[in-house]
Amino acid sequence: MDEYLIPAVDGVAYGLLLFVVAAGLTLAFGVGDVLNLAHGTLYAFGAYAAAEISDGSWGSLALAALVGAATAGAGGALLSVMLVPLAGRGHLAQALLTFGIALVAGDRLIALFGKDDLGVVVPAALDRTVRLAGHSYPGYRLALIGVAALIAAGLALLVTRTRVGGLVRATVDDRDMVAMLGISPFAVRTGVLAGAGALAGLAGALGAPIIGPGPRTADTVLMLSLVVVVLGGMGSIAGALVAAIAVGEIQTVGVANFPAVAPFALFGAMAIALAVRARGLLPSGRPT
Repeated sequence: MDEYLIPAVDGVAYGLLLFVVAAGLTLAFGVGDVLNLAHGTLYAFGAYAAAEISDGSWGSLALAALVGAATAGAGGALLSVMLVPLAGRGHLAQALLTFGIALVAGDRLIALFGKDDLGVVVPAALDRTVRLAGHSYPGYRLALIGVAALIAAGLALLVTRTRVGGLVRATVDDRDMVAMLGISPFAVRTGVLAGAGALAGLAGALGAPIIGPGPRTADTVLMLSLVVVVLGGMGSIAGALVAAIAVGEIQTVGVANFPAVAPFALFGAMAIALAVRARGLLPSGRPT
């Protein structure tokens, strides 16, 4: 079992990182009814912020996380405003607009930072290996597991135990009733999209040493996030967490030990989930 241990732990780190990104994507759809194909670009904002700002000190890493979250959060709020003219046009129009935004933003990132993948400097205390069941393992990835788990727990508490979370759930259930209470559903949607973007940007800044900034970063993150939300059910936070861990394990244990089969397993599972949900045999996961 030793040959599977390190890839399995890697899968947890990878999966929790994907969850932080995909949680924002699934909330944007579950609450705002927005299919955001620019979500991977918001992750890239955070990743490039880490590459540019982080110099190996704790302060620079914190600043990179703050800049990445703020930039991507502002991008999410702007996206909500840009989608206003498409009200009632359906998800295809949203997909076309957000895909176009992703193409333009991706081109601008390449123009600013170049076509090469960039490295990220992490604090020296984390830039070392630790012993894990007799094996060497990167300390930064273990720290990322802890931080991502805290973010996941905090997000679950926010959605289920706070007034803000109650307002979000009420907007999903009955937007007209929320409007009658004097609360703007558009404001709620904008806040959710801003929060979803901030989650993606934060994940990009913290996860840059794993999925680093480069020309293909946004596409890779978006693709894997869509797999997570399809498997977990659109709008389901708990489902997204389970699906993200599963995708992380397939991407690490599967690719390390069964490289010819793992990609087919990942997208085959997504195809099966879509087919089964289309027949009403599984819940869609929305609303949460």
